Amino acid sequence: MKRWFVLVLLGVSQFVMVLDSTVMNVSISTVAADLGTDIAGMQAAITFYALTMAAFMLTGGKIGDKWGRSRAFRIGSVIYGLGSLTTALSPNLTVLMVGWSLVEGLGAVLVIPAIAALAAINYTGRERVIAFAVLGAITGFAAAAGPLIGGLLTTYSSWRYVFVAEAVIMLLVLLLSGRIKDTSADRALKIDLLSVILSAAGLAILVYSILQSKTWGWIVPLDPPVIAGATIAPFGISPVAYLILLALVVLWLFVRRQQYLERIGAVPLLKVGLLRIPALRSGLTMFLAQYFAIAALFFVVPVYLQTILGYDALQTGLKILPLSVGLILFSMLGSRLATVRSARHLGRIGQLTLGAGVFIVFAAVQPELVGWVFATGMFVVGAGFGLLASQLGNVNMSAVDSTDTSEVGGLQGTFQNLGSSFGTAVVGSVFVLMLTSGFTAAVAQSETLPDDVRDQVVFATSTGAPILSQQQVEEVMTDAGAAPAAAEEVAQTYADAQVESLQQSLFLVFALTILGLLLARGLPSRLPDPDAQPGVPDAADHGSSAVAAPDSSPAGGAVSSGEPGTRRSRRR
Repeated sequence: MKRWFVLVLLGVSQFVMVLDSTVMNVSISTVAADLGTDIAGMQAAITFYALTMAAFMLTGGKIGDKWGRSRAFRIGSVIYGLGSLTTALSPNLTVLMVGWSLVEGLGAVLVIPAIAALAAINYTGRERVIAFAVLGAITGFAAAAGPLIGGLLTTYSSWRYVFVAEAVIMLLVLLLSGRIKDTSADRALKIDLLSVILSAAGLAILVYSILQSKTWGWIVPLDPPVIAGATIAPFGISPVAYLILLALVVLWLFVRRQQYLERIGAVPLLKVGLLRIPALRSGLTMFLAQYFAIAALFFVVPVYLQTILGYDALQTGLKILPLSVGLILFSMLGSRLATVRSARHLGRIGQLTLGAGVFIVFAAVQPELVGWVFATGMFVVGAGFGLLASQLGNVNMSAVDSTDTSEVGGLQGTFQNLGSSFGTAVVGSVFVLMLTSGFTAAVAQSETLPDDVRDQVVFATSTGAPILSQQQVEEVMTDAGAAPAAAEEVAQTYADAQVESLQQSLFLVFALTILGLLLARGLPSRLPDPDAQPGVPDAADHGSSAVAAPDSSPAGGAVSSGEPGTRRSRRR
């Protein structure tokens, strides 16, 4: 049991990191009301929490190399705990974003890469395979438990106690973390500041622009910003389009900077050559795809349930319960299947299952979101996510040499949180845009509404429709002086537009999830050798390694054929 003590500590930390990403969603309405903000404010907080982690995760992994992974883990735990306590005490949205979106995010960028690296350092062979399978199952369990824990505490106590508990747990982890084995730190390592700035700025601009698309529009300007009396929409194009182009240029400069540092023998923030390894590249991009889908569902479904149907946090958690059950069961099943089925096989099944679940949820959308079809869809979504979560961590770590585990841990966290921030920002923005355009068009085309009511509604929603319940819309129209019949018609039109916008948003998630099937091609097609060390190639794998990954580590070459650590005993 002593040899698994480290895994327990790492697993508890992993649970807290993932829990924090899902627990807030079911409490959106309550938190917004407590802090005097709205759904748009909460969307920004959720997005920027994931963005902070995505922007600085590579830096966190590199700091782990410089300080030592165990030391980075402990310091990150302290920062994360302080952020959790600040979040619990936050009186308004600004303090919440400082404590949760910023401070907790910065603590997580030290903890998350260290978890992956320390698991690879403390366990080898069969135990290492088990360790990563357990961490994958814990990821699934935490994602599943978040909505239920958040729903229970928010409904019967306060959402703030979630963050108080996180602070206490991280304190206990800190006190017990001295037994974690670590490799020696590289004190002489120099982290390139320009690389940090370019990577953080590029990702921040990209996600911020997507988040603002619901207000400013993607290409055609809707309600662009006004500075000194001048509307910022050069040549009639939304600022979002320009910001996305700027972000891509900055990220391109980041890649060129990394290549330059490698050429002169300096240490890059990211070894670009690692991304030439098919197994690692597929594992990372599948991380992005699956977290995009889950984050999107965990945002639009709770928003619909709470702001439109009037569900409380617990009722929302119960509606998501089938997803949680599927996630837990298939995380455990996937961990067991990892010893008898290849990662490519399980990855394809998981991605296909995830896509099928999203489609069932999409097909089940109706005004009340009731019935066994919706519950089945959520269960199938959880099953697909659970299968993927149980495989990808070990695939990514097995793809590289042990000297690159911190970097891959940072990459894994980057792609995971990029997926989460994109899912919340993109699908949330599409939901609002579709709601606005659908509702405005339906009202404008109405032949029964009085002209003055029709013109009033079209003008009021021309820059964006607020997210309200049908009853709230009727009350707003009545207070504005509309006749009862007109108010009722506008409210019904709005409710219909809500259902249509939810369907359109879910179809986008379904389409992108199916495209994710293409990403499974590079996953390992053979079973792992439980006795092999990470980064030690099979003799049979040497043939194509040099061609596929000439600039990567020796281990990178081994897995460039998509078959790391193959089971030699079966071939001999």
